[in-house]
Amino acid sequence: MSIEVDPSVVTSLTSSVNQYVFENGSRYHAYYGTDKYLMPTDETEQERLDLHHELMRLVWDGSLHEAPLKEPHRILDIGTGTGIWAIDMAEKFPNAEVIGTDISPIQPGWVPANCRFEVDDAMLEWTFKENFFDHIHGRNISAGVTNWDHLMSEIMRYAILHSFLTVFCDDGSMADDNPVKVFTDTLRKSLIKMGRSPPDMEFMKNLLVKGGFDDIQTITAKEPIGPWAKELRLKKVGIMVLLHTESLFESYGMAALTRILDMDVDEARGICERARQASRNKNYHMYGMYNRVYGRKPRN
Repeated sequence: MSIEVDPSVVTSLTSSVNQYVFENGSRYHAYYGTDKYLMPTDETEQERLDLHHELMRLVWDGSLHEAPLKEPHRILDIGTGTGIWAIDMAEKFPNAEVIGTDISPIQPGWVPANCRFEVDDAMLEWTFKENFFDHIHGRNISAGVTNWDHLMSEIMRYAILHSFLTVFCDDGSMADDNPVKVFTDTLRKSLIKMGRSPPDMEFMKNLLVKGGFDDIQTITAKEPIGPWAKELRLKKVGIMVLLHTESLFESYGMAALTRILDMDVDEARGICERARQASRNKNYHMYGMYNRVYGRKPRN
């Protein structure tokens, strides 16, 4: 005997998943709660995410991963965003099944046959089989992580984590009142207030140590803000960063500053805009430091 599907249930679920809130001229996630993720999900943000992916590839010399993958069977990308990393991995490993999960269904419909996407919250209990994945990837997810211990308890086999929220300067051209530093310090303050402190390299490494992972490796890479670096590759990175900053500061800052720090919209937008303008000042030799950490779960 077959079971007939109630179309109203499917329609209701689809409608709910695609519910959003609109603030400050941007569209934000709402299905799992408006405090779940503080960055936009609209077309402008999707373009920024894809640009950021290409920027990350340039920063890491084209590498999609550091873990020593040979013939993986199943790969998971949590917080997949537009799904661009998952799609690239599916093309690189055509015999692997690649799954991307995210709280917002903003991924494309036309993808490689071995790639698919699911709407899911990594902060909830995972429904995958234990030891199901050969590689688990999470990039720029810290702003949405409310419980790192839970997340690490769910991750199996390989885990690779990325972080970036600190701006450096080696020649003294960035003062404490530099608008980019003001922005990052203010954003950090908002994330700490809501219990989502930005993780540094040591924090991420300790997560894997605490989780019992072996062969833990850490890697760093610099991202110049602007084309001031002499090395050609870094100069190209800096040029891409300038494109990225067109929407970067408002994407990261507007909801966090207005919702968490109770700033009015004009004040928050002013902090973001001054940071954007400062990033174009050729006299500021600033750079971001990206971190990659990965480890292997013991085979026993």
